[in-house]
Amino acid sequence: MGLSVEQLSETRQMILRTLKCKGPATIAELASQLEMTREAVRQQLLQLEHEGWIKGFLKRDSGNGGGRPSMHYSLTPEGDHLFPKHYDSLTLEVIDTVANQLGGEALQQVLSKMTEARVREWEPRLHGLDLAERVEVLKEIYLKNDTFMDVENSGDRLSLIERNCPFFNVAKQRPALCSVTVSMLTRLLGHRVIREERFQNGDGRCVFRVLLDEPIGEDFPIFTLEPSSKQNYKDKNN
Repeated sequence: MGLSVEQLSETRQMILRTLKCKGPATIAELASQLEMTREAVRQQLLQLEHEGWIKGFLKRDSGNGGGRPSMHYSLTPEGDHLFPKHYDSLTLEVIDTVANQLGGEALQQVLSKMTEARVREWEPRLHGLDLAERVEVLKEIYLKNDTFMDVENSGDRLSLIERNCPFFNVAKQRPALCSVTVSMLTRLLGHRVIREERFQNGDGRCVFRVLLDEPIGEDFPIFTLEPSSKQNYKDKNN
């Protein structure tokens, strides 16, 4: 799960909540509403802007005529995501609705199409690279500049290790979704990939191991359910 607004300091929470509820504001307006000094607000805004939660922009107030525009601050999309969202429950509802209304085969077709789309997106970035280089690029498979994804390469062992799954809440309840990542990695790397460790099993990470002795051919399925996901999927739909 990502950072939430509740995990920030009380002062930062107040500033972000004010911008969320009231919209863009100047330093003077925030200082007045929060009963803080302008300098204290300015220092907090500098830090919040540096961390990407807010942005500053010049805006001419409607009441100051032809005066100079003043600096206003607002939430960035990243800052807005600090506030509670219900994407997880919506995603689960969509998955279950497809499975219940159209059947398990239809859901697998949807997951297969998702895999295909991701393969098409990533293939140009991997063109001309050897296997080890491809794995290094795929460290960003979930997030750009993902600091929680590592590569383990000891010559006879090649793995991607993810320590912060951005889809943890959904994947924990519907692990079939993880088969999209496994299938995508298999297709892009040209070798079968398996998950040796899983967040769902309480391992605290997912380890995607590349089976160096199992290259795949062109006829290899674009999408396959992981063995553990097959049983879980059956349980959910019986």
